[in-house]
Amino acid sequence: MNDLRTTNKLLLIIVIPLVFYLLKLLSFIFIPLIFSMFIALLFLPIMRWLNKKKVSKPLSIIIVILIFMGSLKIGGELIQLTSKEILSTDNAFFEKAESKLKDLLAMMEEYLGVPYSEEDNIINNFIPKESMMKNFGTTLDFLGNTLTMMLMTVFFVILWLAESINVQKLMNNTILKQKHTSVKTFMKVEKDLIKFIKVKFLVSLFTGIGTGLSCVVFGVSFPIFWGLFAFSINFVQMVGSIITVVLLSLFAFVELDPTSMLLFFVLSITGVQVLFGSILEPIFMGKSFSINIITVLVMLMLWGYIWGVPGLIMAIPITVFIKIILEQFPQTKVIASLLSGNSALKKPYS
Repeated sequence: MNDLRTTNKLLLIIVIPLVFYLLKLLSFIFIPLIFSMFIALLFLPIMRWLNKKKVSKPLSIIIVILIFMGSLKIGGELIQLTSKEILSTDNAFFEKAESKLKDLLAMMEEYLGVPYSEEDNIINNFIPKESMMKNFGTTLDFLGNTLTMMLMTVFFVILWLAESINVQKLMNNTILKQKHTSVKTFMKVEKDLIKFIKVKFLVSLFTGIGTGLSCVVFGVSFPIFWGLFAFSINFVQMVGSIITVVLLSLFAFVELDPTSMLLFFVLSITGVQVLFGSILEPIFMGKSFSINIITVLVMLMLWGYIWGVPGLIMAIPITVFIKIILEQFPQTKVIASLLSGNSALKKPYS
């Protein structure tokens, strides 16, 4: 018996790294598959409501797809509006920004020994032309891969909604052998993940609105762009709010004079992040989402390494899913409790 347990542990040690290797190797399949599952979960309540109204499943799927495409259309309009906002800016702003950047580069050359050429364009001092040409092909590949993943995500969303991929049956046939347990677990997973996605979306939305309004009040350029940027980057767990504050503070430093006005602006955008990310979001999430800060950091590093930015976005939902599964078995309840811990993170999702 002891030999069997030892063998099982050794097999587990071998299998786990192999699974993560396959997840990284086949990321072009698993990223749209998992991401589409979260999207489909959002529309499941609509599908059930349409089913109660005796709407056929094909028509229900078409309605959901139209809602999804409408959401993408709104996002595209916002991006287009942002582009118009930037392009309509007069040259005075760019001249002022270039002047401050030149002063910054001159200071870097004086104190850090970084070479700086006044004859070149200001952008060429940061990004050489050779580097820009080399990265052009990489950028095209990235855009192509992104488009492919988006199309695969839409395809998988349709499969989820059509129940061609049934998570509950899959859990029943693989992990949870009892039908009652699998149904109960699936309902909890669905409820918790829908709650997470809804709260995360609303918090990100209000964070973006608050950031944009701060830019308007303090006269910082491109408020629509920065609001949309804060909304989007806030989905990257923990790191997103830091990136927003740092980048927007640097931008404001270039545009605003280094006076108390700049200080108050930085405090205002930091206050927006703290209010929505550190105070309201944990309250709305509830105790069921309490995850130990060490677990959050480890999961962010793990899934960020495996899947990059999509991994950072999906790290916490995946962790919540794993935690719920582990809670169903007496042998793994200890691991589930370690994932949550008594020292729950005060700001686990921003």
